[in-house]
This record gives sequence, structure tokens and C-alpha cells, in this order.
Amino acid sequence: MTSLRLLPWLSVWMLALFAMLAGPAMAQTTLSAESDASVAEEQPSYAALADLLEDEQARQELIELLRNQASELPAGVAAELSPEAAAAGGNVAPEDVSLPRQLAELTSRVVGDVGGQIEQAAAIVGNMFTGQGTGSSFDMAAFMSAAINLGIVIVATFAIFMVFRRLAKSLFTKISGWSQQGTGLTPVLRLVLCVAVAAVVDILLIALAYVGGNLVATFAVGETGELSTRASLFLNAFLIIELLKAGVRMLFSSRYEGLRLLPISAQEASYWNRWLARLIGMVGYGLMVVVPLVNFYVAATLGQAVGTLIMLLAFIYAVGVVLKNRVRLRDNLNQMSARSTLTASRVSLQLFARTWHLFALIYFLMVFVLTLTRPGDALPFVLYATLKTLGAVVVGLLLSAFLTQTIGRRIQLSDDLRRKLPLLEVRLNSYVPNALRVLRTVIVVAVIMVVLDAWGAFNLAAWYASERGANLVGNLISVAVILIVALGVWLGLASLIEHKLNPETGHGEPSARAKTLLSLFRNALAIAMVTITGMIVLSEIGINIGPLIAGAGVLGLAIGFGAQKLVQDVITGVFIQVENAMNTGDVVTVGGVTGTAERLSIRSVGIRDLSGTYHIVPFSSVDTVSNYMREYGNHVGEYGIGYNESIDEAIEQLQLAFEDLKASEEHGHKLLADMTVAGVTALADSSVNIRVVIKTTPGDQWAVGRAYNRLVKLRFDASGIEIPFPHTTLYFGETKGGKTPPANVRILEAKAEKKRTETAPLSERSEDALQHNPEHHKPDHDDVDET
Repeated sequence: MTSLRLLPWLSVWMLALFAMLAGPAMAQTTLSAESDASVAEEQPSYAALADLLEDEQARQELIELLRNQASELPAGVAAELSPEAAAAGGNVAPEDVSLPRQLAELTSRVVGDVGGQIEQAAAIVGNMFTGQGTGSSFDMAAFMSAAINLGIVIVATFAIFMVFRRLAKSLFTKISGWSQQGTGLTPVLRLVLCVAVAAVVDILLIALAYVGGNLVATFAVGETGELSTRASLFLNAFLIIELLKAGVRMLFSSRYEGLRLLPISAQEASYWNRWLARLIGMVGYGLMVVVPLVNFYVAATLGQAVGTLIMLLAFIYAVGVVLKNRVRLRDNLNQMSARSTLTASRVSLQLFARTWHLFALIYFLMVFVLTLTRPGDALPFVLYATLKTLGAVVVGLLLSAFLTQTIGRRIQLSDDLRRKLPLLEVRLNSYVPNALRVLRTVIVVAVIMVVLDAWGAFNLAAWYASERGANLVGNLISVAVILIVALGVWLGLASLIEHKLNPETGHGEPSARAKTLLSLFRNALAIAMVTITGMIVLSEIGINIGPLIAGAGVLGLAIGFGAQKLVQDVITGVFIQVENAMNTGDVVTVGGVTGTAERLSIRSVGIRDLSGTYHIVPFSSVDTVSNYMREYGNHVGEYGIGYNESIDEAIEQLQLAFEDLKASEEHGHKLLADMTVAGVTALADSSVNIRVVIKTTPGDQWAVGRAYNRLVKLRFDASGIEIPFPHTTLYFGETKGGKTPPANVRILEAKAEKKRTETAPLSERSEDALQHNPEHHKPDHDDVDET
């Protein structure tokens, strides 16, 4: 054990032995002088108090006086803080004394009082050892008896407590195991439930040890049936201190992972549990055992000095621990901030990681100063404020963790509901993180308000009781209810539209018109919901929406006059949708643009043409809508044959090609009727044109036409029917004698030779190879005749 860890316990036990040593020596002089006066005044004071309480008016005045005294500073502190005290000894008027001057004077007086306490304590201790002012010598036998009796009570109480803790170890282990591995509840609820059960068991063990200590002190130590003052002080302090330690164990349980409320490691929990236990034990036993013993057996002045010394030692010990762990705790807080998903929490943790030691030092300094300036009510106030702060922070953390584990994870719907409403799960999972952020923000604000109220910086009860606070809370609740209802209505209507559009759950495959109108209705519904909800929320928080509505009307009128084209777009679009002129997915010609309608709004239509270009056509520029996908489509084909071909044979081949098309698995089901042969439509320059009409399902006329053209070409080629195409005839003219002059044609030798070689027989190729061989003997005469 290091010297820093040994300091608190060593100081407490030294002060306890000092009080036990001083008790027998000073008891006779102290008690003998006060016993007569107390006995003489005890009965009259009790009778006067009883008479006062029986009178209702006097009792009410006493209650008001006590409340006023509780809300005021002690007389000494108020006098020291007054401007008159600060101006004493100077030429400055009391009303001109500044606050820093008052604080400086207060600090000087506090230091002076502490110095006076130390001097008086030193004088008392010196008189005690020199025998001056005591009237009797030190009774060693009485001291040893009192020390042994108190030691027996202390050892017996702690032994009983440790035995009970040892026996309950298996129970704590089982509770911790169920908290970590249990099922049926969320982890946070299991943790809270198990910690509560373990706390109840721990409190029962403390109570049993307390009862056992009382039994030992009453029947086994000293005179039978009597409880000494020293034992009673220790047992009361033991009960309070161990209850505080039980609360610390709820936060920093080092031995049982499943019984620790704070999300820290076992090593960190063990360290802070030991440190807080030492600090609580040193301050608690010192102020609740040592100081009362010194006050009772020696002198109140010495007791006050001992209390100041205990708080000084505790302050030094706490400051040393804070400075020692400054960097380590900063790193832990930075790791927690890195894991946080809320931006506000992450930034707050990062700032707190840099400044936590300053808050801790200010806290301990404030406790030390309050103990010196307000010794009567400082510790209860600090203890209550600290417990309230810890409770608010822990409850906020647990509530945030519960919300994260309950609604923070991804929502998974059933397979049947996911099949019926495929977009509902995605929509819910997009809303939940935002709702969780809002709830966490509300929790953080509530925790901050409770902490400020605990330390007196903000009166939460008075603020809530005021008209402004009640209105603010009521408005926030109303806004939350409005938003929840609006979100529920939107989810219900959007899910209903989605249900109608789903071919598996609605009335089959919805029509294109139904898809378009329902999509437009969903968009209009979203705009209307946002507008209405925003107006209601603004009205609820106290903003007059009458001018907003009037302004919106005037603005709409101005827009109507200034944007006539926009109004025309909207009106034309409404009639186009009402008349079902086109729907999403239709192939249309609108405003001179032909393509597929990909998006329809109340103002314009988006068309994707065959080349992939996306066109936005406003309805104000639409005079005619040509829809190629209404009820059915027709492939109109014009097929030309040569003048020397038989028309009837060509029509027969066209019919055979249509029969091949009907037998096709890819296109046969797209045909709605037999092919219609319109006959010969034109005797063109080089062809005889025959027209056919094939009725198809809407939108399939182009694919059917392409397939039919292929089959017609195959049939015409198989039957030898000529499909005419442009020919060019070269005429070189005639002479007067009727003879045709020869054509002057020039042929490139290389290309002509290559072509002749490639097309010549094999025997000629061999001869040419011999001719082109450089080693071959070239004949003298020319074997090639000129033509």
C-alpha cells in the first residue's frame, strides 16, 4: 500500500486514539461543570418546549423562524461577508466595497479563524499532557477499558459484515450471471433489476451487521444492557458510511460485471471503488466518530480543529488522486466520445475530457470551503447535491442506453408485413435515428437542469411552478404529440398507398393511371402534411399564424398574376391527369418529343427518348398528346416486290411469315388478332407495294414488327421473290453507223494482277509463279497478246 493510500486510514485511527486518550483525562472537569446546570435546566426547557408546541400560533411562528434561519447564512459568515466588515479598518465606505475585496476579507478571516483553532487546539493538548486545568491525573485503566471495548465493537461489527458478505457471494454471482446472460428483457432492464436486487441484499447485510454490532456492544461489552456513547457513535457512522459505500458499489462494482451501472472496465471500477471508499471512510468516521468524541470528552474548540484537519487531509488526498489520474481518465473519456453516435454527446465528452480535473478540483475546494464557513449544514448540503447529481447522471445514462437498445437498433418487420409493405421497414429505420437523437437531447437537457437545481444554481421546482415554465413544458409536450400524430398519419396513409400499388396485396397489378395518380397523391399528401403540421406547431408555440396565412394568400395571388405560364402548366396538367392522357411508362409524343414518360408531376412531364436524352416538357407547351400504349398497337408494314413477281404468291409468303410469328414463343402471345392484308397500296417506280396490319398488345408493336420483317425476308429469299432495290445502268452511246464504241476502261495492274491470280485456276497460278520467279528464264518472244 502506497503512502497516499495509507494516509486517510492512518489519520483517522490516530485521531480516534487521540480522542480516546483525551477522554478519561478531561471527562471530570468537563462533565462536572456542566452536569449541574444541565440537570437544573432540563425539566424547565422541556416544559417550555411542550407549551410552545401546543400553541398553534406559536408553533407556526417557530416554523417560519426556522425556515428563515435555514435559508440564511450563519451569522458569523454573513457578518464576514458584509460590506461593513470588508470596509473595517479602511477609508472606503461600505457601499463602495467591491466583491473581490469582500472575498479577500472573507478569506483572510477564515484563515485567521483556522489559525486560532490550531492555537487553541495546541494549548488544550499541551494542558492535557502537562496536567494544567484538568484537576485530576490521567486514568490509564479507564482509557484502556474504553479503548478495548470500542475496539471489540469495531472488530465484531466488521467481522459480522464480512462473514455475511462472504455467505452472500454465491448469490451475488448468480445475480450477476443472470444480468449478463439472461433472456426475456433488454440488457439495460436486466442490469437495473439485478442491481436493485443486489442493492437490497447489500442493505440487508449492512442492517444485519449493524444489529449484530449493537448486540455485541449492549450485551458483550461493558455493562450488560447499556449501549455506550462511543459504541453508538461508531455504529451509527458504520450504518451511514456502509450505505454510502453500497451506493458506490452500485456504480463501481469491481467483482461482479453484471452489477455495475457505469460502462467501465473492471480495473477502472476497482480503482475508483477503493478510492471513494477510503475517502468516504476517512471523512465519515472522522466527522461522525472522532469529532463528536473530542467535542464531548475534551472541548468543542479542539473538535472543530480536528474536523478542519480531517477535511484538509481529505482535500489533499482527493487533489492528489485527481492530478494522478488526469491523463488516464481523459483518454477513457476520449474513447467514449469516439464511440458516441450523437454529435452533441461526442463534443460534450471531448470538452469534459479536457476539463474534468478542473471540475473535480473546484468541487473538492468548494466542499472544503463550505465545511470551514458553514460547518453546521455544509456536509448535508454537499452530500445531498452530490447524490442528486450522481442519480441524475446515472438515470440519464441508463435511460439513454435503454432507448438505444429498444429503438436504436434496426427495426425488423415480419416477412408477411415486409411483403405487403416493402417500404415501411426502410421508412421506419430512417425515422428512428432522428427520434433517438431528439430524445437524447431532451435527456441531456433534463439532466443538466436537475444538476443545476441540486447545487442551487437553478430552482427547478419554482421554474416549473411558474407560468413560463409550465407553458414551456406544456408546449413542448403538445408539439411532441402533434409531431407523433402527424408522423403516424403519414405512415398510415403512405402505407395504404403502398398497399394499393403492391400487386401482391392489392387488386392485382395496378394500372398505369392508378400508379400515376397515387404517386401524385402521395406527393401532394406529403406537402399538405408538412404545411399543416408546421402551421399547427407554430401556433402551439405561440406564434400567430394569421399573418402567415394572409401573406401566403397574397403571395399566391401575386405568383398567379406574375407566373401565368406556371398556372397554365398546373391547370393543363390537372386536366391531362383527369383525362388519363398518359401515365408513367407510356410511349408518347408530347410537344414534338417522342419517348417514354418517366416522371409525371402536376406541372411537367419527363420523357426519355430513344437516344437516352431526358426531356422535361411543361404542360403549357403541349397541344397534342400522342399515346402509343392505349388498349392495343398496330404494326403497319409496307413490303415491295418486283414487277415480274406474282402478287398472290407474295401475299401467300406474307401469310406464312405471320404463321411463323404466331408460333414464336417470344412474340406469339403478343398478337391480338389475325393479320390483315390491305392489298396493293402503290405501283411505285421500281416495286409493287403490299400493306399488312398486325394488331398487338400496347407497346409491343415495334418488337413484333422487327420480328415479322425478319421472317418476311427469310420467306421471300426461300421462294425466290425479288425485293427490288435501286439499280444503275451504264450506257456508252452509239456511232452513226449503229456501232457501240469500246469503253475506255483503265485497270490498276497491281490490283488487277492480284484479283486475276486469286480467281485463276491452279494451273494458271503455277505458271504465274514461274513467271514471277527471278531465277526463271524469261522467253525472248512476248507470249502475251495485246487486246
